[in-house]
Amino acid sequence: MDAVENALEEPGNEQRLAEFYNRRAAAGTEHTLAPQRVEQRERFISLLKAEGRHNVLEIGSGMGLDGLEFVRAGIHYTGVDLSEEHVRRSRAKGLDVSVASARQLPFPDGTFPALWTMSTLLHVPATDIDGVLRELVRVTAPSAPIAVGLWSGEDEEVLNPEDDVEPRFFSRRSDATVRQVFGRHGAIEDFVTWPEGNGEESGPGAGTWTQHYQFLILRTPDSPK
Repeated sequence: MDAVENALEEPGNEQRLAEFYNRRAAAGTEHTLAPQRVEQRERFISLLKAEGRHNVLEIGSGMGLDGLEFVRAGIHYTGVDLSEEHVRRSRAKGLDVSVASARQLPFPDGTFPALWTMSTLLHVPATDIDGVLRELVRVTAPSAPIAVGLWSGEDEEVLNPEDDVEPRFFSRRSDATVRQVFGRHGAIEDFVTWPEGNGEESGPGAGTWTQHYQFLILRTPDSPK
């Protein structure tokens, strides 16, 4: 069994991912957001305000960069993350964040009128992605917008070559696959991409991956399934 198969089948895969981000957070590393990402966040905030949605859940809260902007915009923010260190640092900024997995969220059905998750679902293998998306839809209200950001690829599951200790697993999906997979769980209302940036704005892969960023808004079904 090779390293990728181990990453897929090892029961502690999420714990390994959490430990990676615990180390990164403890080192104080924060990744600069590309201008296009910031623009899409502002567009999403405007959408929430236009629709009277004053509450959002973030999956993969990281160091709280997006969470702070939602709060500043007057939107009640709740976040979850696998990394205890991410949670600690986000809470220190005054954010409501807790440790939880997207595979089993600690919220009742239909709790949130909107959801935001950037560069997080790319760590979910193809075997699990539909289950995770069903869970995201479960905790959001009918007709809610779910904003998702991903790094593209050619439908391959690999370990990040830039990670020398406990490398992170990535499921790198093509635009067509993203549309197909996410379209099974609602209506894709918006789908935009932009090229990988340079330096701090570059994506994972240590420069060895050909990729672009994918941003979509998935509108959940009108009534719970």
